[in-house]
Amino acid sequence: MAKTRTEALPFLFIVLISISYTEQIQLHSSQTETLLRIKSLLNSPPSLHNWNTTTDFCNIDTIVCYEQNITQLHIVGDSNAPRLPQDFSIDSFVTTLVKLQNLKVLTLASLGLWGPLPNKLTRLSSLEILNLTSNFLQGNIPTVISSFKHLQTLILDCNNFTGGIPDGIGSLSDLAVLSVKNNSLYGSLPRLLGNLVNLRVLVLSNNNFSGEVPDLSSLTNLQVLDLENNALGSRFPVLGDKIERIVLRNNRFTFGIPDKVRSYYQLKLFDVSSNRFVGPFQLSLLSLPSIAYINIAENRFTGLLSENLQCNDELYFVNFTANLLTGKLPKCLISESKKRVVLYSDNCLSTGDENQQPVSFCKNAAFAVGILPHSHKQKRASKVILALSMYRGQLRDGSSVAIRCLKLKRNRTTQYFMPHIEMISKLRHQHL
Repeated sequence: MAKTRTEALPFLFIVLISISYTEQIQLHSSQTETLLRIKSLLNSPPSLHNWNTTTDFCNIDTIVCYEQNITQLHIVGDSNAPRLPQDFSIDSFVTTLVKLQNLKVLTLASLGLWGPLPNKLTRLSSLEILNLTSNFLQGNIPTVISSFKHLQTLILDCNNFTGGIPDGIGSLSDLAVLSVKNNSLYGSLPRLLGNLVNLRVLVLSNNNFSGEVPDLSSLTNLQVLDLENNALGSRFPVLGDKIERIVLRNNRFTFGIPDKVRSYYQLKLFDVSSNRFVGPFQLSLLSLPSIAYINIAENRFTGLLSENLQCNDELYFVNFTANLLTGKLPKCLISESKKRVVLYSDNCLSTGDENQQPVSFCKNAAFAVGILPHSHKQKRASKVILALSMYRGQLRDGSSVAIRCLKLKRNRTTQYFMPHIEMISKLRHQHL
């Protein structure tokens, strides 16, 4: 019997510790009241159905407590949650929310929140992570967002925010994740984004941003850059060497890909499709040690592919469609494996049975022959007009062109030709 009592002592000791620990993390009654008020203001979503006066809030998965205070609050509604009723007040909701002054992590996703984000949210001065994904929040991103001095993650995806990214975001020195995809934001990207030296993820896709991408080379920790579906361009972004994902799909980039991409040894995904990129495709991308996905479709990349080019073994998707590539498809891309997808139609390749143009079409020096074949010259002659040394006409694809004839004379000064040279520098064409 004595032995049995002795064996029971460790169990009793553990129980006492558990009781003591539970008592230490009991919430202040005011915080319990705040949580129940939040439930009411959110119109009692299903995820909060079990919240009541007897709930042990510090022992549920979506709340974390420390020393009788809530430090993390995660409330996620249904993915297709509608807007909250007309009598909902975002101001009243935030007024209640900021009573949880020790919050470090706040997630309010898919709850139907609507209205402009009140400035008073910054009273949660200890916030490190703020996630307001998939609501109906509108208006500008508050400039006072820069007051969150400890903020490490800011996610405002899938809302109705308008305006631009506040310059003040550039002062958030601890920020590691900035994601504002699927909004209606517009304007140029603030130059101060280049100050976010700890930034690892920058996602601005599906907005209306325009202009040049600021220099991001100082963001030496940046791993993800997603700018899909904007009006950004025209130069390829300047990035650090730790980049893993580059998504520039459907923008207005017009220059070539810099040689620096050869040093992106951690790059896994590269998508620059549906732009206006010109110049040689960087063949070294195929053999980068981490590369798995390449999409350059619908650009004007040139280059001679070779059967002997090397590919990374992990490369599972390549899309060369609708460019000006010549040569033969690399043997490393011709695989019977169903795991690898390779698309290459609408180029000038001599490999495979995909729809290909004649090689002459893709040669830069064959503008007249490739775009306007000799056999069509007589048919198009009636549409070419000569006026004051200016030839105007229409190409086979319907696009209009103009050719100015400049006569070189010894008495012409350099200054005479400068306006014409400047005009040439601004021309955009797949063969320029």
